[in-house]
Parts: sequence; C-alpha cells; structure tokens
Amino acid sequence: MYNRQLKIGISGSYGGMNLGDEAILQVMLNQIKATLDAEVTVFSRYVDDTRNRHDADNVVAVRNLSINEIKPHIADLDLFILGGGGILYDQDILLYLREVKIAIEQTVPVMLYAIGVGPLEKRSLHPEISDILNHVNLITVRDIDSKHLLESIGITKEIHVTADPAFLLEPEPIGDDVLVKEQLNTQRRLIAVSVREPGGAAPDLDENQYHSLLANAADYMVDRFGANILFIPTERDHRDLQHSHAVISLMLRPQHAHVLKGEYSAGQLLSIMKHCDFAVGMRLHFLIFAALQHVPFIALPYAAKVKGLLNELAIDMPPLHLVNAGRLIAYIDQFWDNQEGIREQIREKLPAIRTKSKLTHQLMLDVLESHASFRC
Repeated sequence: MYNRQLKIGISGSYGGMNLGDEAILQVMLNQIKATLDAEVTVFSRYVDDTRNRHDADNVVAVRNLSINEIKPHIADLDLFILGGGGILYDQDILLYLREVKIAIEQTVPVMLYAIGVGPLEKRSLHPEISDILNHVNLITVRDIDSKHLLESIGITKEIHVTADPAFLLEPEPIGDDVLVKEQLNTQRRLIAVSVREPGGAAPDLDENQYHSLLANAADYMVDRFGANILFIPTERDHRDLQHSHAVISLMLRPQHAHVLKGEYSAGQLLSIMKHCDFAVGMRLHFLIFAALQHVPFIALPYAAKVKGLLNELAIDMPPLHLVNAGRLIAYIDQFWDNQEGIREQIREKLPAIRTKSKLTHQLMLDVLESHASFRC
C-alpha cells in the first residue's frame, strides 16, 4: 500500500517506428495500470503517435530535448525503466543510455526491462557501457545471448533472463471490412512473409541476397501450395514497405502476392496473423505474433534474438547466411508437412515463455518495494 501515486518513466524505441516495440509498450502499460496506482510517462521519439496509440499519462519528446531539459522529467520519478526491445547495440546504445545515466545521477531507481543486446563490436564503448549498467538497480534481458554479451563486456551485476513482453499481447478485433480489404477471406491458402532493412541491429544483412531468397521461396509456395503471399510490414514508415515491394518485383508470380494495405495496432496485427496458414519471416515480433496464434513458421535468423526465439520454441533453423534457395525450399517442404507437429510444439512451449515474460513485471514490483520510501 503506497501513500501516494507512483511516478514511473518508460523509455525505448517508442513512437510508431515499429509495431513490435509498440506491442511491448502496450503490454507494459497494461500491466502497470492493472497492478499500481501510477502516473506513467513515456519518453517517445514521436509523441503524437504515442499519445494516440497508448494510455500514457505523459509523453515526452525525448530526442528533441537536451540533457538539462530532460532532467526535470526524470528527477521526480520513483522508477525509470529502459526497455524493452533490442535497443542496446553499437549504433544507438549511448543514445538510449543517456537517460539511464541521468536517472542514476538523480538517484532514481533504474531497471532494464527485458532488453535485447547486440551487436556490441565497438570495444572502445565497453568501459562506459559497463560503468553505467553496473550502477542500475535491476537488469532483465529477453534471451540468454544478451546476458552473455553483457557479461563479456564487464557487467558484474546479476542479470535476469526473462522473455519478451510481447508474448503477453492480446489480440484486438478487426472488422469484416478488413478481411475483404486485406484479402484474408479468399479460398486460397494464405502465407505471411516479413522482411527487414539492414541497419544498426542487422549490420551484416545483405538485402540483395535475402530479397532473391524470399522471392524464390514465395514463388515456390504459390505454385506448390496454391497460396497467396501476404507481406506484413511492422515498420511501415521505414523501409519494410520498400523491401516488401522489392521482393515482389523479383517474383515470377507477383499477381499472387500483396502487401498489407492498412495501418493497424499490434493487437490487430495479431488478429490478422490468425487468418494465415503459415509464415516465413525475419522480424522477431512477426514471428512472436505467429507463435501466439499457433501459426507454423520458418524463421530466417539474421540475429541472435531470432535464434533465441527458436531455441525457446525448440525449432531448428540455420542462420540466414547459411541458407540458399534450395535449402530454404527444403525446409519449407519439411515444415509444411509437419504443420500439426509444429503447432503442438508451440502450444507446449508458450505457457513457460509467457510465465517468464510475466516475471519481468514482478521483478519491477520488487524494485519499487525495495525503494519504497513512499509507502505507508
């Protein structure tokens, strides 16, 4: 029982950039509102999107403010949360740790919330990163590789391995008009596909190689299974649309492929996934959405976070750079023939993963409890 309303801040890759990140934030806000009387401030890159999309009490345009301008928004918090999502990688890690450092200096408790880590190849950054993170109150990561990577750069604090918050996302309704507009109700089978752009979190991704690989696989699935191919962009305002159309342009059967037309919430996208018979994809949260709807899928693991998901679900798939067209088609055939087995495997593994995902919130409550100068 607390003697006043708590003040909690959440910072991450929020602001409509990626529906996977928005799914994480939605789950976090739902959990906080369900268990605490708290005023939640979200530190967002695009405040209008966050205000429209989420039930946050305050939204701060974190990337538009200087250190001195952001300090008052942090100093009064009872807890500052960084995460979740895969935001601690070479290109952006110091950007995200700026607010963590401010919170530590202001003696505000700090928690890393089911974070994803890597790549961290710039060794010159390791001392600064480890110095900051060794002063936070709690570190939780969403996969074992993230824990190992943090330990390897000098993090000595205990690191808890939980699971991505998006595993707790609930589907939201979609209307019959969406079924028609997105061609979800045709007689042909429907196979979902996701792409992603190269960037700081995937610096070694060869887009020409994977475009050709996916186009070849899409044509095969059209011919072999009588399927339509639905490309699902989770970053519509970035390059997912461009990369989806680039793959379609390489197909021999482009008339059987289309890109999701509308803009949807993460929960609506989860509902759309239920109408798919099979999925082939790269983005982590696309694959999580498939798993949540028990849709058999093939992942193209371009990063450790995707490999971590496959390990959790006991699904075997080699890294993207070891897959050629022939090998991918062989896996598609194998997984297609074993759809029921994969569905059953996902059903069996999901409860334990969701339990680990819930643990992150409990650990957050423990941090608040241990710093509860505001309790009765």
